[in-house]
Parts: sequence; structure tokens; C-alpha cells
Amino acid sequence: MAELYGKKTGCMKGKGGSQHMTDPDVGHVGSDALLGTGTLQAAGAALSCKLKGIDRVTVCFFGDGALNTGAVHGALNITAAWQLPLVFICENNKWAESTSIYDSTNLTKLTDRAFGYGIPGVAVDGNDVLAVYEVVGKAVANARKGGGPTFIEAKTCRQRAHYEGDTETYRPKEEIDECKKRDPIPRFRKKLVEMGVLT
Repeated sequence: MAELYGKKTGCMKGKGGSQHMTDPDVGHVGSDALLGTGTLQAAGAALSCKLKGIDRVTVCFFGDGALNTGAVHGALNITAAWQLPLVFICENNKWAESTSIYDSTNLTKLTDRAFGYGIPGVAVDGNDVLAVYEVVGKAVANARKGGGPTFIEAKTCRQRAHYEGDTETYRPKEEIDECKKRDPIPRFRKKLVEMGVLT
């Protein structure tokens, strides 16, 4: 939190802000503001672990809009070719800021992009905490035993506007209302109550 407030005690001494956070002490490589380039950083981290014989799996997150960038294609290609221990998680909320996914790709299943590189792809309800946990757990276990990368398409929806001040006039009201019903936090709480974990 200190980093977000621009304090010297932040992990980047208050100069990184929300787009440039990193903390190597806990294995967080970081990110930057360029769309999709975090996948290249993740590939580098996975390669480093593989070369050093470190028993770690890298996990990187990006959105459906970033999937159409050259950086992501490069990361998918090299990660598959070198069988790096990396799990790609593509958060498909169907919007790249204000551009609909239907205006940016002809794919109906984003996992098809991974198959083109020889990477197994799995789609999951990104708003179902337990389903995501299970799918990611299997992908991490596969990478850890030397099985290479996995691509996970987490089908989700955008709970809030892309940025403060975004009026979202480009999104149908019905979509926004439906998305609120799919909020993963109350859904997970309800599931935990049903399981007897919470009361």
C-alpha cells in the first residue's frame, strides 16, 4: 500500500505507482504499463528458474485485449518451444478498454490461440473461485513436473468501469447488470456457507 501512496517505504520507493510494482523478495517480478509485455517478463522469469533448477512456476495475468499483441504471441511461442514452467491466465471480460472482443478477433474460444502454439488451453468460469483454484492447481502441477506451459481463459466480466470517470456508454446496461449478479465474492461466500465453512 505504501507504493500506491507514493511513500519511500513502498516496494519501489514510491516511484512505481500501480503500474510498475515489483517485489523480488516474494517472487513478484512486476509489470509495466505496456499492453501484453508482462508475458515476456514472465517468460524470462520462467526461463531463469528452469536454467537455475529452481522449483518454481511462473504465473502471469493479462486481458483479452493484450492477447492480440505481438508481445503475447512471442511469449506463447518461446514458452512452448522451450517448455517453460509458466501458466498464462487470460482474463476474458470481453472488453479491451472500450473495444469489444467481437471487434478485435474472430476467435470464439481464446484457448484456440494457445493450441496454435502447441500449448494446452483450458477455459474456466473466472467468477467461480473454486473452479479457478482447481484449474490453476492442475496447470501449476503440470508445469512443475516439466510439462511446460498452460493457457487458461478465465471467462469473466468487468465489475467496474475501466477507469474512474469512464461512463461505459459503450456497454449495454443488461451486460453490466448481469455482471453484478456474477460477482465472485458473494458467490464464493454463499458456497462457503453451503459447505459449512462459514456461518
